Amino acid sequence: MTDHTASVEESNAARLPLGYRDSCSALLIPLNKCRRKTFYAPWACEEERHTYERCQYQDFLNRQKKLQQLVAEKANSAAEDL
Repeated sequence: MTDHTASVEESNAARLPLGYRDSCSALLIPLNKCRRKTFYAPWACEEERHTYERCQYQDFLNRQKKLQQLVAEKANSAAEDL
């Protein structure tokens, strides 16, 4: 997966809240610009929204995979200690 993280300067210029400065923040900046330009019309900016949401979902899947690996490693190390 490619990283779509915006730099600190880009995030500050776009006034992104800290909670949204994640690995998909570079995709959120053009989405927010489009939303403001179209006055948050629900049918506008569909491509940008879909791209951002897909990135968020892939990030979620990656975090779940890492969590499962950590749990499996912890279970294996506990079984070895017995």
